[in-house]
Formats: sequence, C-alpha cells, structure tokens
Amino acid sequence: MKILIADCATLTQNDDLPLTVFKQYGEVVYNLNISRDELLDTVHEYDMILCNKTIIDKAVIEKAEKLKYIGLFATGYNNIDIACAREHGITVCNAGSYSTSAVAQQTFAYILNHYSAVNKYNDFVQNGGWQQSPTFSVLCYPTDELKDKTIGIIGYGSIGRRVAEIALAFEMKVLVYTRTPKNDDRVKFVSLDELLRESDIVSPHCPLNEHSREMFNKEAFAKMKDGAFFINTARGGVINEQDLFDALNSGKLSGAAIDVLSEEPMNKACVLKGVPNLIITPHTAWAPLETRKRLIGIVTDNIDAFLDGKPKNVVF
Repeated sequence: MKILIADCATLTQNDDLPLTVFKQYGEVVYNLNISRDELLDTVHEYDMILCNKTIIDKAVIEKAEKLKYIGLFATGYNNIDIACAREHGITVCNAGSYSTSAVAQQTFAYILNHYSAVNKYNDFVQNGGWQQSPTFSVLCYPTDELKDKTIGIIGYGSIGRRVAEIALAFEMKVLVYTRTPKNDDRVKFVSLDELLRESDIVSPHCPLNEHSREMFNKEAFAKMKDGAFFINTARGGVINEQDLFDALNSGKLSGAAIDVLSEEPMNKACVLKGVPNLIITPHTAWAPLETRKRLIGIVTDNIDAFLDGKPKNVVF
C-alpha cells in the first residue's frame, strides 16, 4: 500500500514522537502539513490516508481513485465528508477516548487558575509586589473555593464524564445537558436553559455538528449567570466568537478559557485576540506526550483491524 500521513507537524514536535511504526503497512509519505493543491494533485496515488485536521471533502474524495481507508489522529471527524466517503466505499475510523484524561486535566487547569488567581499572583510577585508588602499575605486578587460551585457540562461522553468525576472530587455540583440519555446518579441531568441559568462554570464537551454549531451565541450567554466562567475545549465552531467577545467585555462573564477557534491557526483579525479576561491556548489540550503515544497506538490498532477485515471505531 501507499500511505499518506498528511499533517505530521500536528502530531510531533522536535521528533518527540516517531511515526516510523506505520512503515510496517507499506510505503509511507510523510508530509508536515499538506497543502490543498498538493493533496488534490496526489490523492489518486494513495490507498490509505492518515490525518489529523486535513480537510478531505467531496472534491478530494472524488479524485481518490485507490483510497480505501482514512484513519484519523483525532476523535472529531468534521474535517471529513463522511457521507461522500461512504458512497465511495472508503472506511473512516477515528480515535475515540484517547485524550479523555488530558482534556479533562486542561479543563480544570483553566478552572483552578481562574478561581485561585494563580497567574495574577505570580505576575504580582515577579513584578516586585510582595517585596513591597507590609504584611506576609497580600490579598490583592479575589479567590474562590470550588466546593459547592456548580459546573454545567454539555455532552456526556468520555471527556464530559471525566470532567464530572474531577468536579465531584472537588465537592462541586454537576449539571449535565446531553441529547443522548445517560444514567448517572452522581449528577443531575437538566435542560440546556436550566444548565445555563444555574451554572457557575459552563464547559461544552460535544462534537461540532448541525445541532451544536454556534450553540454559544448572544442568546446563550445572556441566559448564563452574571459572572459565570466559560470554557471551550471542544470545537471552535460551537461558539459565536463575536458574541463571546461581547459577553466578556460587557462583564456578563467573569472570564473564559478556550483551546479552540473557528479558524485555526488564529486569524490575524480574530476578535478574541487581546481580550484581558480570556485565556487562549493553541489547541493543545489533547497534546501531552503520553496522550499522543496513546493516540498512535489506537490508530495502528484501527489499521490492523481494518486489514483483518474487522474494522473498529468506524465513523458512520
């Protein structure tokens, strides 16, 4: 087989994660970040494509004369035209649950930083503030306990459940909105309106689709508690970014932290750049080395299962 790894630069930095394991399956072409023009020109050569965020839409698929398999280095698959792939007999497999611990960890990194003012106090000390203090303890930034605060989780897959487990360990109250009924007596399942109204922290952990696109818009932010904290580690498209900007600048939200944008890398004209009460990280919640090693293992297992005629983690 001839195999394309379309966006190696998204998987490894400074060769910290070798991708040579895929050579066992055939001739591998390693592309750091393939351009659309190059993909359209060469896709007819490949039996298999492995990718993270490379867009494989109808135009690409219709030129893919030999392609039988697309393996995703990701849980989300909104970059693939699944219906078109199915029509052309192409199997698409994703890597579900590989990043559960990492994304939940980053979600709480945001929460702990916000409520414990870690960055603010560190900046204060590094700028000499403590050296000038007349007392041993300087209370210049308000902090809050997480105990008894309410977190609202949208989507209750593996990441949503892990976030709930961590929240419960902090003795928080957990509200969940999900379109798929679940059983979990530790949390309270509610409507989206009730979740927005009652939550101190709102954190979506849902896929991007027609139901979730720009779910968090002017109307949704208006329904949230005054001073609520908003997090997004899901997909940038679940937010209307102008409406988030307005909610932050008006003081409706006390802050927000996001790991994803509607356009990545960040556009120079992105309205959210420079907002003082907003933390933005460059889509890194999934990226600890241990997590990426786990991801490679899942992708190779998916290929083995496909070649054995028993594909798993197939996206429908």
